[in-house]
Amino acid sequence: MRLEGKVAIITGGAHGMGALEAKLFVEEGARVVIGDVLEAEGRQVEAEIAEAGGEAMFLAMDVTREGDWKTVVSKTVERFGRLDVLVNNAGISSRLYPDSSSVDGWDRIMDINAKGVYLGTIHAVPHMIEGGGGSIVNISSIMGLVGNPFGHGAYHASKGAVRLFTKAMAVRHAQEGVRVNSVHPGFMPPMMNQPAYSDEEERLVIEGTPMRRRGRQEEVANAVLFLASDEASYITGAELAVDGGYTAQ
Repeated sequence: MRLEGKVAIITGGAHGMGALEAKLFVEEGARVVIGDVLEAEGRQVEAEIAEAGGEAMFLAMDVTREGDWKTVVSKTVERFGRLDVLVNNAGISSRLYPDSSSVDGWDRIMDINAKGVYLGTIHAVPHMIEGGGGSIVNISSIMGLVGNPFGHGAYHASKGAVRLFTKAMAVRHAQEGVRVNSVHPGFMPPMMNQPAYSDEEERLVIEGTPMRRRGRQEEVANAVLFLASDEASYITGAELAVDGGYTAQ
């Protein structure tokens, strides 16, 4: 098993890609803490993992609140004795704020997508160092690498911030055994509560992707698993695009 004996926190783990990551990590031997604002959905994922014979704990949290991070990290260490992996998966879509002049949209997107990653990292790293090392995987986006005319520009700014913050932390903590990498998904199935694409937008997405299809969430989860595992022991500060070739053009 690729994560045998490891303990991981996955934010946004109550649904979608985060839930897939949680279940995959458990299948590979990890014990997982699911952090999310969606309590009913999070407890359902926790129950499904337990029914399959795995070990997981759901904790309600808002990634923009430092107090929530302190609580989640401390409860993780209290229950499982260590912290080896953090997946900063929680995020919101730019399409929730189609008006790029919305200051509220800027603040909300930056808070969740960028500040949440920052808070998770600064509170997880000390425990990882104490335990002899660890791996942080930050979910960015292809929109942290290139521009796009859709949605709020803050999404690009937040995901670009995640990309460079990842590199800064990778360099800072490399000699302390903590690896920090970012994953950049391409066009995936719409997030929860994300407005649907129009037929024309969908056509542009498919035609703009060399593989001529959207990605599958499990394809991203497998990339996250690799970076979390010891198989990636000499990889830090990297940006892994899982995008069907979109950013290769």
